[in-house]
Amino acid sequence: MGLAQLDLFDQAMLLFAALVLFTSFVMLAQVRIVPLIHAFAWQGALLAVATALVAFVSKHPHLYLSAGLGFGLKALLIPWILHRLAVRLRIHHESESIKHPVLVLLGGAGLVVFSYYVTLPIVQLSELTTRNTIAVSQAVVLLGMLLMISRNKAVAQVIGFMSIENGLFFAAVVATYGMPMVVELGIAFDVLVAVVLFGVFFFQMRESIDSLDVNRLNRLREVDEALSEAEPRQ
Repeated sequence: MGLAQLDLFDQAMLLFAALVLFTSFVMLAQVRIVPLIHAFAWQGALLAVATALVAFVSKHPHLYLSAGLGFGLKALLIPWILHRLAVRLRIHHESESIKHPVLVLLGGAGLVVFSYYVTLPIVQLSELTTRNTIAVSQAVVLLGMLLMISRNKAVAQVIGFMSIENGLFFAAVVATYGMPMVVELGIAFDVLVAVVLFGVFFFQMRESIDSLDVNRLNRLREVDEALSEAEPRQ
């Protein structure tokens, strides 16, 4: 079925799904912290609009509350907290060097193809009008994992973790028209608490090793292991 043969709702959902996927690639290619946070905020806003669209078509009123909650947390509050942390930690002007950025983006494209291949049986069995965007939600989850793997800065890894949660939320919306409201409120509260805890961890990490590079933690562990092995010999 061609794009022109789809109804207006399906075309709009495919458009928003493509934009959400595009923001994942923007985050994957971004080397500065503040633009990375802005891309995450745009992804949250797009997810909120897509959720409201599903609520309007499916006649599920609780999805409007999910859309409002998602917009308030993922497009406004959490990005604002992360931006404040970046300013207080004086990393808002820093840039991170990515090893083999072209290979990372090609790997992301491969993950998108893999997601469409894996979710093909689900799409064929599903009767929902949003079934064509299930692969996109899976791709957003995998791209968030790739973001965490390919970055050394703790802030970028936290944003990758939040992007994974965005992909899972999008999958719940497009596959089942949303989770029960109690579950969504619990997840939103857990995500907010996690951001606060990550902020405390950032400050502790900065005071301990004067950096937010997680590779330095691995070097410290290697030094501690070497010292512990050398003590019995002495």
